[in-house]
Amino acid sequence: MTTAIAPQVLVRGPGLCPRDLSRGPLLWLVRAPGADAPLDISLLDKGEQRRAAALRKPAERALYVASHSALRRLLSAYTGVPAASVRLTRLPCPGCGDPHGRPAMAGPAGAGVHFSVSHSGGLALLGLATAPVGVDVERVPGARLAEEASRGLHPSEQRQLAGMPPAVRAAAFARCWTRKEAYFKATGEGLSLRALREVHVGAGHAPAQLPGWGFTDVEVPAGWAAACVVSAPGGPRGRRPVPCAGRGGRGRR
Repeated sequence: MTTAIAPQVLVRGPGLCPRDLSRGPLLWLVRAPGADAPLDISLLDKGEQRRAAALRKPAERALYVASHSALRRLLSAYTGVPAASVRLTRLPCPGCGDPHGRPAMAGPAGAGVHFSVSHSGGLALLGLATAPVGVDVERVPGARLAEEASRGLHPSEQRQLAGMPPAVRAAAFARCWTRKEAYFKATGEGLSLRALREVHVGAGHAPAQLPGWGFTDVEVPAGWAAACVVSAPGGPRGRRPVPCAGRGGRGRR
């Protein structure tokens, strides 16, 4: 069985103490503030403020604001740039070259810090590393939804899931899905139907390893699944990117 990474719980306010990123990816969990807590959007840029305002559910809006504010505080702690001055951008897509690849911190200060953000069902996961990194966290779906969605996975993963007891299939599906999401976030390709079916990461307790990348499951509260993928020493190699999700694939996050 693979050893999962245990993320830290990120608390609000100042006093973040940076740790050495060269030891490997560092992860933080963020929960949405209480329903009566005021939303502080002062650190978000105009685009993030618009995306937050477009979220209909107050809980989703609160988690988005909390997680993106936390990201800016983390990037500030590791780069020295004031949190309110952190600017985010998108790198070129490896499939088509358009600027919808991995998110990045703009400017020279962000060159050595890579990050990834994911949120689902009231929980957010942030990841920072010195190399390209992707994280994903998902609520474990119901059995019927997991069965339907698993039909788009790699054939070997479908066979793995079919051979498991019904009681554990939904959790195993979520485990597999988060590995794929984290991988495609790390590469910057984005999720597409073709990529879901072509890339094998496994649904068992130990993730499959792809050349140039390191996969690790993440310890999160019961009811969620999470994964982290980071570029291994020497950089990504092996598989060529599939056509990006921005050109006809399923939606990116």
